[in-house]
Amino acid sequence: MVQLLESYDFEIVAAVDNGPALLDALVTLRPEVAVVDVRLPPTFTDEGLQAALEARRRVPGLPILVLSQHVEQLYAKELLADASGGIGYLLKDRVLNSDQFVDAIRRVADGGTAMDPQVISQLLAGRSRREPLSTLTPREREVLKLMAEGCSNTAIAQRLIVSQGAVAKYTTSIFTKLDLTPADDSNRRVLAVLAYLNGTRADVS
Repeated sequence: MVQLLESYDFEIVAAVDNGPALLDALVTLRPEVAVVDVRLPPTFTDEGLQAALEARRRVPGLPILVLSQHVEQLYAKELLADASGGIGYLLKDRVLNSDQFVDAIRRVADGGTAMDPQVISQLLAGRSRREPLSTLTPREREVLKLMAEGCSNTAIAQRLIVSQGAVAKYTTSIFTKLDLTPADDSNRRVLAVLAYLNGTRADVS
């Protein structure tokens, strides 16, 4: 991994192999982007993810791209639930396509979102595949696009030069049109972003 990234002119500030060392490196060095394996020693369960989440709590907006062997929905939702800063979740197989992998890293470093298509598909499983993105107004789509880039409501308001109250009204309307009920409150932002990403990918393909 280090050799691959260095071949694309990335400067590696640290390469660690356990959760505590990862957390220390992320908080201390504050890299422009971190690539993190979900499973790290000593238990090989979720040390990498937990270190990444704790690092983002201590350093809000720290850009992190998580790699996992399998799609684990809870992890993906946890990552996307924090709308600040770049975030990504890819299956390890994507590393084999080095150009796409590096593109994902750079997107996350720039504050964007990089979600594996399989992750999106599984998170949307059980929901209607015909979520009415087409019913959104141009302004609502603009707000949703900024949400997908990881912007908070405050950041969206600054980017669009509107009040935070206006942004709140847009997001409420988006949730309503995407049939994201108040019962889903903790995950509505996550699912709205995933619906946008899935719809955008379908338009491109």
